[in-house]
Amino acid sequence: MRSIVTFFAVAVAVLVLNGPAQCRAAGEYPHKAVRLVVPYPAGGPLDVTARVLAQAVRDRLGTVLVENRPGAGGNIGAEAVARAAPDGYTLLLGAVATHAINQWIYPKLPYDPVGDFAPITLIASVPNVLVMNETAARGEGVRSVADFIAYLQRRPQPARFASGGSGSAGHLAGELFKAATHTDAIHVPYRGAAPAQLALLSGDVEFMFDNLASAAPAIRDGRLRALAVTTRDPAASFPELPTLAASGQPGLKDFDVGTWFGLFAPARTPQAILTRLVADFTAALGSPAMREQLGLLGTRPAPLAAEQFAAFIAREAKKYEKVARQSGATVD
Repeated sequence: MRSIVTFFAVAVAVLVLNGPAQCRAAGEYPHKAVRLVVPYPAGGPLDVTARVLAQAVRDRLGTVLVENRPGAGGNIGAEAVARAAPDGYTLLLGAVATHAINQWIYPKLPYDPVGDFAPITLIASVPNVLVMNETAARGEGVRSVADFIAYLQRRPQPARFASGGSGSAGHLAGELFKAATHTDAIHVPYRGAAPAQLALLSGDVEFMFDNLASAAPAIRDGRLRALAVTTRDPAASFPELPTLAASGQPGLKDFDVGTWFGLFAPARTPQAILTRLVADFTAALGSPAMREQLGLLGTRPAPLAAEQFAAFIAREAKKYEKVARQSGATVD
């Protein structure tokens, strides 16, 4: 009997001493790992950035697990987060495609890019770049945008252009370029920027509007010839490259298509958690590791307050509605 009484006395003491701490731990955010969904394949610029960001935020937020959910131009991963519990433990590294482009070129999205998400912060904006296989460009005498347009026009069969997926900024840039210059080309989508670039390097396609971060190593080592960037402003990492808008070619003076990516939580995530996420990820974006990683992408951290990020997305969606209409881009 004495041993039983002693056992219960110890048990009660443990509950009294540890119970409040355990309840506090269970109630505090975060008390478990956060899942960061990347809606694109492993190895691409967004995936690499997500992994560096997860490490940079570890001291503030704890463990962040990166999960790749590629497919349907980013729609599969975005839908997974839209349907997740709004508790701060499932986040999305979304992009221009998932939140500003896809709604205009897919017949129906499985999520609402505005109503299903709470914006956290913009991470960065990265230019795209028009590139050809260096050997092919040299053989065809293509050294400028004017040369490239002439090359497309004299081909007996339409050229093929690769992209990292239907609905990507590279896809839309290609379709808009065709419409603006009255040239023809066939879009060939791949599952990510890396296999698309490999197809270009191997000669399976003739050109690509690649993410500058993906293309930079092959441009620098001479395997790809860069002709122009697609954004209105020149790229900081390749200031010598002209913009399409400044190329002087008819139809291109307003050309402005780029890639951006940022963080989102499911809608209805409590404001206290969103405030914590904004503070932690914004601080992490200022870390040396993040500045170095984004420098490799040809850009710098560009955090925005949640309200500013939401307004930025609204402007981008309006812009790409017009771009999609002008280009005629669609995805079946």
